[in-house]
Amino acid sequence: MDSIQKEIISEMRVKPVIDAREEIERSVQFLKDYLLKNNSIKSLVLGISGGQDSTLTGKIAQMAINELRNETGDDQYSFIAVRLPYGTQGDESDCHLAIKFIQPTKVYTINIKPAVDASVQSLKVAGVKISDFLKGNEKARERMKVQYSIAGYHNGVVLGTDHSSEAVTGFFTKHGDGACDLVPLFRLNKRQGKLLLQELGCPEQLYLKAPTADLEDEKPQLPDEVALRVTYEEIDDFLEGKKISEKAANQIVHHWLKTKHKRSAAISVFADWWIKE
Repeated sequence: MDSIQKEIISEMRVKPVIDAREEIERSVQFLKDYLLKNNSIKSLVLGISGGQDSTLTGKIAQMAINELRNETGDDQYSFIAVRLPYGTQGDESDCHLAIKFIQPTKVYTINIKPAVDASVQSLKVAGVKISDFLKGNEKARERMKVQYSIAGYHNGVVLGTDHSSEAVTGFFTKHGDGACDLVPLFRLNKRQGKLLLQELGCPEQLYLKAPTADLEDEKPQLPDEVALRVTYEEIDDFLEGKKISEKAANQIVHHWLKTKHKRSAAISVFADWWIKE
């Protein structure tokens, strides 16, 4: 287990100890450098759910935009927060609190329910009746489609909220929330993300709440840790090189191996990693 744990840690780039302020500045600078290098791109786009990851990513994005505007005098730079409820969201108040904390340049609210329901109905008419789980994937992909449309309209790129504790388990929808252009949180685990939000003065309820993808109608607000069958404490300890129970370690390795295709480019005749697994 030691060797595969080291391999996973190396791939996920997690450090056992971080300086929160340094990591905030590193992510902010990363976004600034990208925009300055690609000077035709003027906006950063992100879906805001009201959870820890999108709140942190959104705050970092707005900080980068604020600094760019001040340093360049170019007020075309913007961070666009996108609210993407499916009908009425259960934790709607947290979404509003996250927006208040982030103070984005612009906010859109797009209800994805009509589009998702139309897609599900079209599949049903064709004889394809999808499960509640697959309908959840439809929601995630519709949200990303909307973000890319908004990014195209505003000469922007789409940010992802993927961090290393999520990446290692593949706990994202392929071509849904896993489809994005920039991932400023990658290298951080879940508890390190909390440290950054604490440093930024974020309201506690946004990062102390139980993380949930909230994609399934039949299992609303299903906690990530229930779906994963391993806790974020165990995942974070594993990624920091600590010893955890054999059961938890095996579950993490199982997720990592099973979801490798999500972290890889489309397979061509030149790719052989899937054969060796």
